[in-house]
Amino acid sequence: MSSSQGSSPIAQCSGPGDGLFRKPRDPAMAPRHYRTPRSLPDVCPKEPTGEGRALCDGPSVVADQHRWTVYNSKVNLPAALNDPRLAKRESDFFTKTWGLDFTETEVMPSFYLPNISREHFSSYLQETAQREKIHERCKNICQKQTFPCLLTFFSLRLPQIFMKPEFVLNDPATFNAVLPWSHFSVAGGKNSRDVASSRLLQEKLSHYLDVVEVSIARQISLRSEAFFHAMSSQHELQDRLRETADAVAKLRARTAAIDRIMCRGPLQALRDALTRNNCIKLHNKLKLMAAVHQTQPTVQLLLSTSEFVGALELIATTKEVLQQELQGIHSFRHLGSQLCEMERLIDKMMVADFSTYAQSDLSRPFEEDSQVLEKDRLQSLVFGLLRQRKLDFLDIYSEEMVRAAKNIVRQCVVKSVSQISEIDADAVRFHEQMRLMTFPQWFDLLLDIFEHFILFLKRIKATLSVIRNVVLEVLDSSQRSRLEEESEGPAFHSGEAELAYLTHEGLFISDALNEAEQRSNASAHAQTRAQTCTDACGSDSASATTESSSSREHNSNTTSSLPIGGAAAISEDVMPSDLELGRVANNVQELLYTASDVSHDRCVKVLMTRAKDGSLERLSSSEFVCLSQAVESFVSDTEELCGRRSMSLRGALQSQAYRFVQRFHEERKTKLSLLLDNERWKQAEVPAEFQDLVDSIADGRITLPERKPAGSEDRKPSEFLCVDGQKYAVVGTVLLLIRMFLEYCQCVNDIPSITTDILTRLADLLKHFNSRSCQLVLGAGALQVVGLKTITTRNLALASRCLQLLVHYIPVIRAHFETRLQPRQYSILRHFGHITKDYNDHIAEISAKLVAIMDSMFEKALSKYEVKAPMPSACLRNVCKQMAKMHEAINELLPEEQTQMLFLRINASFKLYLKRQLARLGVFNDGGPQNGLVMVDVAFYSENVQALRSLERLDLNMPEIWEQKR
Repeated sequence: MSSSQGSSPIAQCSGPGDGLFRKPRDPAMAPRHYRTPRSLPDVCPKEPTGEGRALCDGPSVVADQHRWTVYNSKVNLPAALNDPRLAKRESDFFTKTWGLDFTETEVMPSFYLPNISREHFSSYLQETAQREKIHERCKNICQKQTFPCLLTFFSLRLPQIFMKPEFVLNDPATFNAVLPWSHFSVAGGKNSRDVASSRLLQEKLSHYLDVVEVSIARQISLRSEAFFHAMSSQHELQDRLRETADAVAKLRARTAAIDRIMCRGPLQALRDALTRNNCIKLHNKLKLMAAVHQTQPTVQLLLSTSEFVGALELIATTKEVLQQELQGIHSFRHLGSQLCEMERLIDKMMVADFSTYAQSDLSRPFEEDSQVLEKDRLQSLVFGLLRQRKLDFLDIYSEEMVRAAKNIVRQCVVKSVSQISEIDADAVRFHEQMRLMTFPQWFDLLLDIFEHFILFLKRIKATLSVIRNVVLEVLDSSQRSRLEEESEGPAFHSGEAELAYLTHEGLFISDALNEAEQRSNASAHAQTRAQTCTDACGSDSASATTESSSSREHNSNTTSSLPIGGAAAISEDVMPSDLELGRVANNVQELLYTASDVSHDRCVKVLMTRAKDGSLERLSSSEFVCLSQAVESFVSDTEELCGRRSMSLRGALQSQAYRFVQRFHEERKTKLSLLLDNERWKQAEVPAEFQDLVDSIADGRITLPERKPAGSEDRKPSEFLCVDGQKYAVVGTVLLLIRMFLEYCQCVNDIPSITTDILTRLADLLKHFNSRSCQLVLGAGALQVVGLKTITTRNLALASRCLQLLVHYIPVIRAHFETRLQPRQYSILRHFGHITKDYNDHIAEISAKLVAIMDSMFEKALSKYEVKAPMPSACLRNVCKQMAKMHEAINELLPEEQTQMLFLRINASFKLYLKRQLARLGVFNDGGPQNGLVMVDVAFYSENVQALRSLERLDLNMPEIWEQKR
């Protein structure tokens, strides 16, 4: 019977089997197949080793059917670890070989074994659910039908005990029921009765057996056709299984031949290629290890040439490689800590080198050029310090700057003292040496110190400019890198996402990064290389000048094996933030301001040392002006150089200027008091130089003219001082007072900072002249002080004219000071208004005094007046004579207008007293003889008064003497 013929009854069987067996479906309708789990990859504990997981050395069902493999092992790892034969379990079974981190490492789930859940069997359960229900139903039906029939059949001829489901001979009760031992004797011997009973029992059981056999034979005869059919089917099934076994054997033989002839060679080639790739990767890894091994000698070589930036970059790169590529290498387990220690050592070396650089830069002779000392070295140091976040390096420079400023002053003093033979530098202390100098010597020293500090600040500014440029370049590079990273973000994120997969696919991290880089476009690749170069080297100006050829070669050899982007990551981690860099740039500018303040403070020390014994207060005005101008020039130069206005030196000069102004004012006030106490109040001749002084004031030049050499011009002095077309008769004190207030104005021109002090002192001087002149003239103090016999009307008129001259110049002085004051200081100008009022009051008092003198004369003379011949009367003759003397005394001193006004007041006084006397005498304007005599005297009076010069047109209005009170 052929296999094809015999297969049909099984595949197409009918009856109850249809619910249990089904013909396979078509391939198109086949259920969804799940991916078969692949064999485990051959991986290294630290790194994956290959891509060909199908080429692993597991057992082959084709060629190695009987070879023993590790998969046939009957002892697993827990059994080996829990060996009961060991007295104590080894707790360091893994860590003693593979490190302490081994047991703490979490085992990741396999990426290649699917996570099987109940949902994976849902389709199978759906397919077999119907068949399972049919099978269970058929099984229950068979049990219910077959077993009761058998019971009924056998129960007709057999005892019921044999038909019970719980029939078990192990049960004593069941055993006793089947084999009744009670019928047998309990004695040890065998009697005839026991033999008969046992024979009877044996026959009964044999009968039961026969009955069962007959019943079985009968049942078999009833189902003989089905039984023989089953037997024939069993033989056919055995034949088909034999043929199938032969076919499988042939297939295996052919498959083994195919494997031997066609597969083993290519598979071996694939294995060799994978082995070669792994060897290349191992070789690259060994080269990387060799490069890392040379890190320490190379760092020491770079440090010997002060290449701090290159050394730091190499250390950072090596640390990155150790963390990413060489993690877990036993021979490098201490290299990380050694590199950290070297980095700390480099920090200290950079700080010390920067301190040394600051000392050498600030202490070098000023005769050298003011260019930056070793600019490349400075840039390298600054970049290295920024890279290590040593942002307090400016404090070091500030300390050295203060120390250098002190040395500048000391060197200048030593140099000046060495040129002065009168000072013994060994016997005199340092501060005393400056006090022993004359003012010209000390002033030359001060100018030399100013000059050295200007060069000092220029040098500091140049150095700080280099530092600031490095900081700004690093800041600009950081911002530019951030913008590039934002623009390249999507490409790198996709590469990183793929990296997470590739690291588990048997590739090194560097290979994964390289392949991710190759998938990016050309522009992104170029930008990445630029970013790596920028972050690895820092700013161009800082690193390009400091990297030697050896360091470049080593860096190129080292970084060739590094992952791309590693340097960028390092730079981002170690470089300060933009906020910190901005703060450092501001601190650089503040340090320049500090340098200016330090320079000013040292100059203040020099100034105060000289002023300690009061020598600056005793300077002449010209000397103090020279000092003030030199200080102002130095302050202006430093302000222009540093961009900040330092106030310490100005403040010290201001305090000295206050003392100088105090002494200056006291000297002139004392001089004015001496002049007034010796003034005889006579008209003085006006030298030509004073007339020129007044003319220069009229031209707007409120300054002291330069002294002309003696005999250069021989001009005679004049009687009057001509001011704006008016003649002023003055005393010698007023001429000197004019020169004095011009000296005050000149001080304001030369020292603008003392304007307010000079103004108050000048106001005090003018007030002093007014009050003292009033005491001497109006108060007649000159009688005792100078020894004058009397204060004449000429003295009074001369004093009035002098006061008028000063009143004329007060507005000029006020305008001059107003141009030197700030608007908020204008309130101080009120002093001039008060002085003008005081002077005008004084002038009015002098005029009143002149009128009072004539009043007393009129009262005395007119009290004796009598109306009788001869006419004119002697009284009126005496009055006219006194008025002529008055006119003669004041006519040349006072201007015409003032003379007329004065005589109008005197005339009013005369008319008043005459009117009183006529009223007393009872003379009226009635045309009588007495009236006629009075009119003759009045006419004589009017004629004499109007005959005086400048009084010709004076309206005397004499008829007022006859007016009566109403």
